[in-house]
Amino acid sequence: MKKYTIQNAPFVVPTTDGKIIKEHFGLATDKNSQLSIAYMEAPSGWSEPFQTPEFDEFTFIIKGKKQFIIEGETVILETGQSIKIEKNTKVQYSNPFDEVCEYIAICTPAFSIDLVNREAK
Repeated sequence: MKKYTIQNAPFVVPTTDGKIIKEHFGLATDKNSQLSIAYMEAPSGWSEPFQTPEFDEFTFIIKGKKQFIIEGETVILETGQSIKIEKNTKVQYSNPFDEVCEYIAICTPAFSIDLVNREAK
């Protein structure tokens, strides 16, 4: 029995805002409720509503920039930077910049629409 898993077919999350989400490990792929890892591409001009997730979220910027509004404070991350946002923290994610932002998101426990607590737009 192999003691590793190579992910060649991540779950592509359907979106309507131009964002690309490819979950490599997590609830949608291997039913892991403890951790999710996803590759994302946020197009220029993209944003999500404020949310207060019930999971810690780690973000690593591969390319471009991403804006976070965390409890009212605006933080901008650039290529090579990372951040941990603790669960039960009000946050909004966006890309108001001129280029696509590529990044990796890791959530513990795993991302779930039931745990994200998004506000209405």
